[in-house]
Amino acid sequence: MDGSSLIQPPRAALQSYARLGGVLYLIIIVIGLLGEALIRGTLVVGGDPAATVRRIQESEWLWRLGVAAQMLLLVCAVALTWIFYVLLRPVSKNLSLLVVLFAITSLAVESVSALQLQSMLDTLAMAKYLKPDDLPQLHVMAYLTVLSHAQAFGLALIFFGVEILIVGYVIWKSGYIPKAIGVLMQLAGVCYLINSFSMVLSPALASMLFPAILLPALVGESAFCLWLLFKGVGQPAQR
Repeated sequence: MDGSSLIQPPRAALQSYARLGGVLYLIIIVIGLLGEALIRGTLVVGGDPAATVRRIQESEWLWRLGVAAQMLLLVCAVALTWIFYVLLRPVSKNLSLLVVLFAITSLAVESVSALQLQSMLDTLAMAKYLKPDDLPQLHVMAYLTVLSHAQAFGLALIFFGVEILIVGYVIWKSGYIPKAIGVLMQLAGVCYLINSFSMVLSPALASMLFPAILLPALVGESAFCLWLLFKGVGQPAQR
C-alpha cells in the first residue's frame, strides 16, 4: 500500500469519520431518490412541454424545494468526498487523490445541471413579457432546460461512475471494509457508466435500460452507506 508513510488517524477518529460519512451518504441517497421520483418524476411529462410547464407552475413550491434539496445534496457530497479521502488514504494515497479529482469534476458538472432546474423557472418568468401566441415557444424553451439538466447530470454520472469504481477497488484492497461492498460499488460504477453512455449512443436503449440499470447502483451505494453508518471501519494495519 502506498499510504504506509502517512500518519493514520486513531481508530476512534476513523469511526467518527465513517459514521458521519454514513449520515451524509444517507442524506444524498434520500434526496436523490425523492428528487427523481417525487419531484421530477411527477412534474416532468416526457415529450410534452406544455403539460410539463403546467404541472410545474401548479407545484412551483415543490419544484423550488427540489432545487434547494439538490444544492444541499451537493454540499453533503463535497463533505463526503473529504471523508472518502480520509478513510481510503491509508490504503492508497494516489488512488484516494484520484477519487477526489473525479468527485470534484462530477460535482462541478452536477452543479451546472442543478442551475438548469432553476433556469427553468427563470425562463417561465419571461411569460409576462410575451404575447399569448408566443407562449408555446416559451414552453419549449423551458422544457429544453429540463432536458439540459438531464444531459448534464448524465455527464456528471460518468465521472461519478469512475469515482466509485476506484472507491470499490480501494475498499476491496483495504481489509477493513468487506470486500463484498467493494465489489458492489464497482458494479454500481459500471451501471452508471452504461446508463450515461447509452444516453448518448442509443437513447432508445437508454429508455429500455432505465431505471433497472441503476438498481445495482442503489444496492451497492446503500450497502456502503449502511455499513459506514452502523459498523464503521476497522483500524488499518500498520505497515
